[in-house]
Amino acid sequence: MNEAIYNGLTVVQHRGQDAAGIMTSDGKRVFLRKDNGLVRDVFHARHMIDLRGHMGIGHCRYPTAGCESAAEAQPFYVNSPFGLALGHNGNLTNAEALKKEIFLDDLRHVNTESDSEILLNVLAHELHDAAKGVRLTPEEIFHAVGGLHRRCRGAYAAVSMIVGFGILAFRDPFGIRPLVYGTRETADGLEHMIASESVALDVLGFDLVRDVGPGEAVFIDMNGTVHWRQCAEKVRHAPCIFEFVYLARPDSMMDGIAVHKTRLRMGERLARKLMREWPDHDIDVVIPIPDTSRTAALQLAYVLDITYREGFIKNRYIGRTFIMPGQAQRKRSVRQKLNAIDLEFRGKNVLLVDDSIVRGTTSEQIIQMAREAGATKVYFASAAPPVRYPNVYGIDMPSVSELVAAGRSEDEICAEIGADGLIYQDLQDLVEAAREGNPSIKEFDASCFDGAYITGDVGKEYLDTIERLRNDSAKNSRSQRDQDLNIAELANSR
Repeated sequence: MNEAIYNGLTVVQHRGQDAAGIMTSDGKRVFLRKDNGLVRDVFHARHMIDLRGHMGIGHCRYPTAGCESAAEAQPFYVNSPFGLALGHNGNLTNAEALKKEIFLDDLRHVNTESDSEILLNVLAHELHDAAKGVRLTPEEIFHAVGGLHRRCRGAYAAVSMIVGFGILAFRDPFGIRPLVYGTRETADGLEHMIASESVALDVLGFDLVRDVGPGEAVFIDMNGTVHWRQCAEKVRHAPCIFEFVYLARPDSMMDGIAVHKTRLRMGERLARKLMREWPDHDIDVVIPIPDTSRTAALQLAYVLDITYREGFIKNRYIGRTFIMPGQAQRKRSVRQKLNAIDLEFRGKNVLLVDDSIVRGTTSEQIIQMAREAGATKVYFASAAPPVRYPNVYGIDMPSVSELVAAGRSEDEICAEIGADGLIYQDLQDLVEAAREGNPSIKEFDASCFDGAYITGDVGKEYLDTIERLRNDSAKNSRSQRDQDLNIAELANSR
């Protein structure tokens, strides 16, 4: 079972590169291993041997709040009531208010700056209030999740292990972050799995059964019986559109929508816009910026009837650049991450296609690399609209002041990144590209593009707080503090 969790984490590694953790249980005790680093670096044979039991949860950390200390790796655990562990994908927008509430009213204490630990303590308190005895019933568990929904705001897709009782998973009332459920038949009977993306089910031979709906919870008891319940009083399904643009793997299905097909439709719609706005273009070749943009770029080239070429070779051992702390480090990383194939650029007018433009750092560097490789003209296409606002629901976009599109026109952005021409996807085209996969979804959270935050509780004061926490200066200060703490811990251990 621990090996299954490990293998599942390796295929959702793209959702978090900072830290990883697994907690298992034999029904009486829990066994935990977590640390900073990639999945392959955190877990070795000696750790896997100690992860005993027949149920467990795992997590890859992608920090949007808190610090970089290994103490903030998930899962988190509290021993009251019942023994409770939790892994969380998303971001609570009322975390500070909840933290005070937990301390003053719930008489609970959190040890980190992570909103996931806050979410765990809210769940623990609600379970304590809901339980009428030493045996916990599904009805009491779902009542507790309902209480959590009434208190928590923002995005949260969570899995929780209740020692001696089973596995619980739940999703916020807007369904912002994804959560899927699947099963597989084994010689020992039916096994159950819950994950952020269906690709984790696929790699382990599980069949995708369904998504966990917005505001819904699923509880799998120790006998393998599955209980479902809608726990939120009001739901409004609006998944994050940026999952389909960038974060999710192309071979995943989320909310009934194929990510790969969505990106194909994005490329097709962007091609149509380009033909409308640049009918006399002189583009010789379409080149994607690997990896996420490949699908859209290939379809765009097909619709335009322009040659498609791979012009960049990617070093797969460098992390995602827009979440790296510090502009200098991001610039170095772009050069380490990509290398141009000169033959594909020399003497040509090239259209570079990327999934999105966030800070503009990567785009500017890559355009310069294309020119150095001999391109005559370098045009740039974004498969997503301009990112003008921070994502506050679990994707660590920078502060507003560091977004290249904030306060700039498209012509000004074009000049800033040094392109000969720039074209963005229209927001409505992006939404329709996703909706075509599942017409029952009427809206998406597209707040990083339009500033309309779906939960309705994000205003100037909250965004100003995000600005202070997410700018490069704040991140560098936290990073230095964490390094100092780690050094102190090492000194004390000697």
